[in-house]
Amino acid sequence: MSDRKPIESWLTDMDGVLIHEGVPIPGADAFVKKLRESGRPFLVLTNNSIYTPRDLHARLRRMGLEVPIENIWTSALATAKFLDDQRPGGSAYVIGEAGLTTALHDIGYILTDHDPDYVVLGETRTYSFEAMTKAVRLINAGARFICTNPDETGPSTEGPLPATGAVAALITKATGKQPYFAGKPNPLMMRTGLNTIGAHSESSAMIGDRMDTDVLAGIEAGMKTYLVLTGLTRPEQVESFPYRPSEVVDSIADIVDLV
Repeated sequence: MSDRKPIESWLTDMDGVLIHEGVPIPGADAFVKKLRESGRPFLVLTNNSIYTPRDLHARLRRMGLEVPIENIWTSALATAKFLDDQRPGGSAYVIGEAGLTTALHDIGYILTDHDPDYVVLGETRTYSFEAMTKAVRLINAGARFICTNPDETGPSTEGPLPATGAVAALITKATGKQPYFAGKPNPLMMRTGLNTIGAHSESSAMIGDRMDTDVLAGIEAGMKTYLVLTGLTRPEQVESFPYRPSEVVDSIADIVDLV
């Protein structure tokens, strides 16, 4: 990795890197402040499709992290960009929250349960049997199956919650159709994100707390990767993966001086 270009732009995961259960991780405020002062392109990424960038901007601001709306990139936005490229002006039956429905509305998609081009599954805290049944029947009738992200569980203060990947598995079992996942570890999310800030993978770095999503997506997108140990992947787990991050650090505080 010694012949890589200097890092000119930064992508970082949000949960487990900048915040944990609604509390900023020490060093996160200094890192964001340094990025903004440097003028370097950057994005804060999340596989969670529940919230719009405006929602996330407000939530982060309440925690003392000032991240501009245009510097937030979600799996919902990556999904919408993918669908807009694939089938402009299409239609979709959506299971998800405002982050996903807003992203699809913004690209001119019609949200309908009548002969949609796609069934799009995202994150929600209110998965209903009725909605899943509708999705199964629409996919069986020919709708293409898209998911925002493959995460099987999500965090909460009470413990893990079933997430998009788990519900997708149920629908796949009922239809025999595998979905296309737009979010991490699909490098599509990284490449579309890089394009939005005019950055190039050879001079960009990805910071994450998960080997199986953040680091893998960064590697496959051709970026330098940093694993922080403040989230899901533990130090003893790193060597069990068939790929390695460029560097392993304790926390985001160790990266501030690299910006």
